[in-house]
Amino acid sequence: MGTALITGASAGLGEEFAWQLATLRHNLVLVARDETRLEQLAAKLRSAAGVRVEVLPADLSKERDLARLTARLKAPTRPVGLLVNNAGFGTRERFLEAPAKDLVAMEKVMIHAVLVLSHAAAKAMVERGRGAILNVSSIAAYLASGVYGADKAWVKAFTEALAVELNGTGVTATAVLPGLTRTEFHARAGLDYLSYPSVMWLSAADVVARALSDVRRGVVLSTPSIRYGVVGQVARLLPRWMVRALSLVEDR
Repeated sequence: MGTALITGASAGLGEEFAWQLATLRHNLVLVARDETRLEQLAAKLRSAAGVRVEVLPADLSKERDLARLTARLKAPTRPVGLLVNNAGFGTRERFLEAPAKDLVAMEKVMIHAVLVLSHAAAKAMVERGRGAILNVSSIAAYLASGVYGADKAWVKAFTEALAVELNGTGVTATAVLPGLTRTEFHARAGLDYLSYPSVMWLSAADVVARALSDVRRGVVLSTPSIRYGVVGQVARLLPRWMVRALSLVEDR
């Protein structure tokens, strides 16, 4: 039994990570902005799985909150064996239509916080000779799909670079690249489930199960489902001008 720290744990993939890790008998540190939802989830997890659950409300766009989380990750008497960088949000607004402050907030949560927390976790884990970091990217990392896709492309590239640096230390880095997944995330971003074929949608349970399985096997890039694996492979092989052209069609 180890301890996993999950950001964005109050809903969606983060909540699913919490449930599956609790079922696997991991103690948990749950991080999100909504303290009430975190406490409610923590109570259910303690009751159902009998694991220890800490609640750390935090806004990852705030440096003072990041400092509290890095201190928790470095705590020598309460080691964290798995960091899940899951927190994130998107917007349907185009780059020139979105307020700059919203785009900066996305960058702080999905890039800056991932870097800072991964740095703290990796240093502590390498000193112990074991541990894993799981960063939630997106299949959008292979496309030319706005600021969200650009942020997730950074997560993918960063995780690959981190995996190379951690090679031989006993610590691994994995990026999971899901496609469309039925969670609150897409509803908040204004996506209509009916506007995409049902075959394109994944379940949160399947995405998380695949991600955790790949973490255990030391896989660096985890792409849930065969269909999105094909999408990712095709996007990697196509010339970038063609990827951009296809993104223009999708954007319209």
